[in-house]
Amino acid sequence: MAPPRRLGVVASCIVAGAIFSAAASQVRNPLPESLTSDLLGPEDEAALSEAAEPVGPFEWVAITIGRNDTLDALFRGMQLRLTDLAALRTLPDVRRSLDMIRPGDVIQLTHLDGEIKSLTRRINETTTLSVTRTEGGFNSNIVENPLEIEERKLAGTVTTSLYLAVNEAGGTDRLAVSLADVFKYDIDFVNSVQPGDSFVVAYQQQWQDGEFVRDGEILAAEFVNSGRSYRAVRYVGPNGRADYYTPDGRPVRKAFLRYPVDYARISSGYSLARRHPILNRVRAHRGIDFAAPAGTPIKAAGAGRVVSREWNGGYGNAVVLAHAGGVTTLYGHMSRFAGGLSVGDRVAQGQVIGYVGATGLATAPHVHYEYRVNGVHQNPARVTVPKADPIPASLMADFKAQTAPLLARLDAAPADQSIRVALN
Repeated sequence: MAPPRRLGVVASCIVAGAIFSAAASQVRNPLPESLTSDLLGPEDEAALSEAAEPVGPFEWVAITIGRNDTLDALFRGMQLRLTDLAALRTLPDVRRSLDMIRPGDVIQLTHLDGEIKSLTRRINETTTLSVTRTEGGFNSNIVENPLEIEERKLAGTVTTSLYLAVNEAGGTDRLAVSLADVFKYDIDFVNSVQPGDSFVVAYQQQWQDGEFVRDGEILAAEFVNSGRSYRAVRYVGPNGRADYYTPDGRPVRKAFLRYPVDYARISSGYSLARRHPILNRVRAHRGIDFAAPAGTPIKAAGAGRVVSREWNGGYGNAVVLAHAGGVTTLYGHMSRFAGGLSVGDRVAQGQVIGYVGATGLATAPHVHYEYRVNGVHQNPARVTVPKADPIPASLMADFKAQTAPLLARLDAAPADQSIRVALN
């Protein structure tokens, strides 16, 4: 009796393939010949051959939306019934979903001779539209598949780089980038991190259906650089805005970024007696050069206003920003300016204003960065920027209540257990 039971499983798989696959008409007998001859008798082989024949012209189709595509045109091109499309659009949930299609979106459907039998479309990461045909017409359903949040803790020691240390501890590149981003105002992760530096980070991971999706927010972190400890904790204020603070309630964020480009190398520092590499004579270098690949985004070091955006002699393509307190910053040798910005526009700290290049007097791609106070050049590496205001006294109790458990995670034993909760 064992062979017939095995046959039943095989036959049902073939029938399912014939119903839901557009290539099902080519399916005959997917089992190896040696397997059929060894396990199946003549009657079984006849039954298998009969079951392997196509049982219907149902087709499963995945439509990837391209640029300038319309559903009307796609339905016509695939000889699907336009009356079905019209009927689908009478359902509110379906109409909204189908009217929101963008290039790259995927719509899956099954049809019988052009008549739609089912349709699914992933609206976003956690929501899917499902439509089925019934005797009375189409029924639609929005299927929710929420993400789950798992809180984790990771610790490691730097041997060569932060990236390698995070990966060796079981983390991802994304986590390494996020960790560097938290402490970027205090630590130079390109030039100052050295073997023996260490980190501890409590953070979130996002999961769905038991599968890892991505790393989430860093909740609290500590980085020890050259023996000095830096700590940061995430706090969400009553207005819903989240930011990182020191344990005593001071913002980690400073008025100015240390570097206008991420993870760049200093190729030339601030000097009043540098020999110019092109002019070959001693000439003051009143800024810092950050070497980076051509096209690397250049960011505004602080919030301000665009006062100049043009070709500027030896600076090449350059942008000058005005900030509070009489501070101006200059960014030179850009390959091109960021689109959508004009003189007089306001920019936020970290906003992209251009891209690394080698225009003007430059021998290789880099950005020349200057910092001036009331027109007088200052060394950007040594300038003291004002400290941000601490958490208001009226919010300190809420700050402590939120952050104390997060900071405690950093001091917990290494065997700290992960906690998974639903993401609302």
